[in-house]
Amino acid sequence: MLRYIARRILIMIPTLLITSALIFTVMQLPPSDYFETYVAEMAAQGEKADMSRVEFLKKEYGFDKPLIERYFLWVTGFVQGDFGYSFEYEMPVSDVVGERLALTVLVSFCTILMTWVIAFPIGIYSATHQYSWGDYGLTFIGLIGIAVPHFLLALIFMYFANVWFGLSIGGLMDPIYFNQPMSWAKAQSILAHLWIPVLIIGAGGTGSMVRAIRANLLDELQKQYYITAKAKGLPPGKALVKYPLRMSLNFFVSHIGDVLPSIVSGSELTAVVLSLQTTGPLLLRALQSQDMYLAGSFLLFLSCLTVVGVLISDILLGFLDPRIRLQGGRTK
Repeated sequence: MLRYIARRILIMIPTLLITSALIFTVMQLPPSDYFETYVAEMAAQGEKADMSRVEFLKKEYGFDKPLIERYFLWVTGFVQGDFGYSFEYEMPVSDVVGERLALTVLVSFCTILMTWVIAFPIGIYSATHQYSWGDYGLTFIGLIGIAVPHFLLALIFMYFANVWFGLSIGGLMDPIYFNQPMSWAKAQSILAHLWIPVLIIGAGGTGSMVRAIRANLLDELQKQYYITAKAKGLPPGKALVKYPLRMSLNFFVSHIGDVLPSIVSGSELTAVVLSLQTTGPLLLRALQSQDMYLAGSFLLFLSCLTVVGVLISDILLGFLDPRIRLQGGRTK
């Protein structure tokens, strides 16, 4: 196991280097950079940009240097914890992300927790009561959750909340707490607003997980080891939990590689519709304005989480399912 982990970590290094090079290359593809876009926007508004500051920032962050040198400066700074400078917000990237990252993790963690708590019992019930009225009803509700996009569901919630109750359900806190330090009153406001994005974002994920649990568990319930366990007198509940349920969790563990980056990135379109103070809208705005250090560092951070998540899922799969081996070999 230790050799396997060490080998995978060594593979992760060139993988992330190639990924970082691709991200940096894509960020350089537009014909203009942030400064040229900024100057053009100021001119369109009839204002004059501070060219001395623009030239200072260009020189300070190496825009007058070759691309290869700029790439290595960015990568080495990222490894040392320096994620660069956000030109649009005029502060370090770490300070820009700051509270938004914590709020994104909170929303995503609560969403994932709600999804698991609801999906597992429903998926198990649907699989053990196949083709019953309960199975049909829960499957129908799950399919609606999958079919309706998150952002459309958010718009529906906002419309009916406004029409029926005269309420605005956008945001993760009351406006008076924006850009304010964390306090007990601000925390209460966040908790009061939290359930709406959690419910909306979790709807589709819950439906998808219910379908996956049901399909995997139905496949395992037809296998001989489960039929033999019941034939030998093992109680149905114990036989279900000990054998087929455990084997049907492979998809759940392998999904960790996608869960980790989703915790940080959040649901971007839904966050924009609901005006959530999370990292999703921040990333979209950085891509639109060509704020390369903010967007590039964010994307590279998501890539790191993806690689780490895949490693964790592979290790857990080796422990969960004895049929899976970390290193293949010739069998006789």
